[in-house]
Amino acid sequence: MDNQDEHFIDEETLFVASQIFKALSEPTRIRILHLLNKKECSVNEIAKELGLQQSTVSHQLRLLKNLRLVKFRRQGKAVYYSPEDNHVMNLLEQTLKHARHD
Repeated sequence: MDNQDEHFIDEETLFVASQIFKALSEPTRIRILHLLNKKECSVNEIAKELGLQQSTVSHQLRLLKNLRLVKFRRQGKAVYYSPEDNHVMNLLEQTLKHARHD
């Protein structure tokens, strides 16, 4: 592999990375991901804790799930959400830490 190949980013990787940053650019999604990074929650728990409509939470979770940022598990009729991958969660938490820094 020559030096030029080491710096090449394929189009699919670029697209996925840009979609992740786009998802993280919306405050409601940041709030949801931050909460899920602390504990696993159902849609109802997220809505109640963040003061959001259930439909809003469901819509945002669908987008986050499609980007593989959250995963879910069923327990009876309840569905619980948690982070899918710690890489993005670490990026989010470091960004929040940076934003809070004086």
